[in-house]
Amino acid sequence: SKMEAEGRGGEGKLEVRWAGPEDVPLILQYIKELAEYEKLAHQVVATEELLKETLFGSRKVAEVLLASWDAQDVGFSLFFHNFSTFLGRPGLYVEDLYVRPDFRGKGIGKTLLTFLARLAQERGCGRMEWWVLEWKSPSIEFYKGLGAVPMDDWTVFRLVGDTLNNLASLPP
Repeated sequence: SKMEAEGRGGEGKLEVRWAGPEDVPLILQYIKELAEYEKLAHQVVATEELLKETLFGSRKVAEVLLASWDAQDVGFSLFFHNFSTFLGRPGLYVEDLYVRPDFRGKGIGKTLLTFLARLAQERGCGRMEWWVLEWKSPSIEFYKGLGAVPMDDWTVFRLVGDTLNNLASLPP
């Protein structure tokens, strides 16, 4: 299904649609643009082949929405389901939400999040969540304005590369 909306003040036409395998080059481009914006471009190792397999292969692990403004590609959101044992229900985790700089302030990010919130409800999710870099104060204020609450009492932990391999290689 697709979602269409008029831009703020009647300017422009926004369309949100599901990505397909043919969109993988665009998805990778968005990932690189977001990483550049977040000053993390050096961490991107994703390839088109890897994205094709993980997003559209036999075991899909995430889904992607694409946004266009007057038929121009302007942004995306990549998300997947997690699970809350406390709620006993799935959650919707937003890994990436990105709108190209020239198109910010037109309601595109809010429309993508609204689409995701409706999807979370349709799929019986108990919550929707995402991480945001602490220095991105405009984003933080935007999310708070939508009613999102920061999880200040929680710290994120990560194993990657050698640390993941080291733990995996320990005897049981």
